[in-house]
Amino acid sequence: MGAALAIRLAFAVVAVVALAVLPTLSVAPNRLLPGRPVAAADALGIWLFGAAALVIGAELLSRSAVDSARLMAPVLTLAALLGILALAGRAAEAALAGQSPSARAALGAGFWLGGAALLALAWEQARLAIPRSGPFLVSAVLFVGLAALVTAGFLDHLSLVVEARARSQALQAAIFEHLVLSAGALALALVGTLPIAALSLAAPRPAAAAQTALSVVQIIPAVALFALLLPLIAALLVQMPVLRQIGIRAIGPAPALIGVAAYCALPLLRGLVGGLHSPDPAVLESGRAMGFSRWRLLVAVRLPLGWPVLASALRVAAVQSIGLVTLGGLIGAGGLGALVFEGMAQFATDLILLGALPIIVLALVADAILGLALPRSGARR
Repeated sequence: MGAALAIRLAFAVVAVVALAVLPTLSVAPNRLLPGRPVAAADALGIWLFGAAALVIGAELLSRSAVDSARLMAPVLTLAALLGILALAGRAAEAALAGQSPSARAALGAGFWLGGAALLALAWEQARLAIPRSGPFLVSAVLFVGLAALVTAGFLDHLSLVVEARARSQALQAAIFEHLVLSAGALALALVGTLPIAALSLAAPRPAAAAQTALSVVQIIPAVALFALLLPLIAALLVQMPVLRQIGIRAIGPAPALIGVAAYCALPLLRGLVGGLHSPDPAVLESGRAMGFSRWRLLVAVRLPLGWPVLASALRVAAVQSIGLVTLGGLIGAGGLGALVFEGMAQFATDLILLGALPIIVLALVADAILGLALPRSGARR
């Protein structure tokens, strides 16, 4: 409990100091030139003290012995975060008044660091109040609050929102491509590791050899692996032209899917093997004595008892897949990585964030959804 309290206090201190010291906004003539920093005192005014009071009050409530009081703690912290964002949006509108249409007002380092600390603090407070689903509920409330601010027009003048609206169709297509690529890579890794895991029940050595080979893949930088796959797939296409007819190309989704699947295969294989071998030998022997076949023993005993290990491995691999698919933007695979690298090429911070923030959201959502399965099966998160 002492360590948890220290972590929450650290998040609260970081949030208050970042918002008070670092700039909350940056106003520039256009999205490419460096901006003029706007301090929190100018952007938020006296409301900065109100946000600090909400954070302090939330932390005091989180220490209460009353359940309803502890539930209010993350609500107040989120209220502080959303209030700061709304005020920053209004400050951006005031700062851009009378300037050219190309002028941009971007959220500054103070907001990003302070906002991240407030969100982490809300998660910790929610975890204390609702251990199983608290962080997931906080994320859901945050998304609803953000949607309400956008709908109400509070954030219309922030450059990130301006960029998102200008590229709304491209952003939606990139999110869909990213999800398809991530799911495809995860499915490919499962298809490759399931037979090896099943084989480990009868012959453990091949599974151990496969884990060793996949461990070697893990030490290869992802960009280097993608670069190696390009000429290999190109040579394969020369030998098997039929692959071109079904849409496979050396540059595009194919090397990204194979590369990401190779990285996801190791945690999946370890989880599958560990889960299938996790049941107590006495339980397995009882099943055999009852006349269970190998298949029925697998379905009725090994998989249910090994589910916590399997779910944990799938959770890690899913988040890893969403993150690594980003690098597919370097080889023409599309997805949100294409927006990130386009922004980097143009030195456009807002375009980078437009691609990076949905990746973070997708990873958090996948982690939360798969994490919810663990408590039901008795695993600790």
